[in-house]
Amino acid sequence: MIPQLYLRKPERSDLEELSECYQKSEIFHRPWSYPPSNVRAYLEEPNRYLLCLAEHGEIVGTFNISNIIRGFFQSAYLSYEVFVPHQAQGYMRIGIRLLLKEAFDELNLHRLEANIQPGNKASIALVAKAGFVKEGLSKNYLNIGGKGWKDHERWAIINPRWRGR
Repeated sequence: MIPQLYLRKPERSDLEELSECYQKSEIFHRPWSYPPSNVRAYLEEPNRYLLCLAEHGEIVGTFNISNIIRGFFQSAYLSYEVFVPHQAQGYMRIGIRLLLKEAFDELNLHRLEANIQPGNKASIALVAKAGFVKEGLSKNYLNIGGKGWKDHERWAIINPRWRGR
């Protein structure tokens, strides 16, 4: 049985636990991502969310909604990561549903886009199962960890209940 999970905003008191999560997961995340160089600034990003186990509040992963553009676009980008030893347990599948509820119901976004390196099969499976649709390939899209420009598949989901203001 999968335990209960919840999303919450980070707090300054999460700095040590989050730093440890990145340290334990650094090898697991390569070559897809690298730890933030400044975890304190990372915690202060406006639409950063921590996915936590309800039983004792342990951080199992993160989600970030970035570059929100309003006006005629009403769109943003999604990034996420799971931490060792919580991978492959279905936590992120639940977490992304919670995140989509936040993005669509609370932030009233029309569109959310995730850009994923083609070889990251687990990440692609996560967004595909959540309802994202592959829209194309962006060549040399992101310089991952300052290690070089990588191609990314562009996946997006549209809010079927979007409401204009």
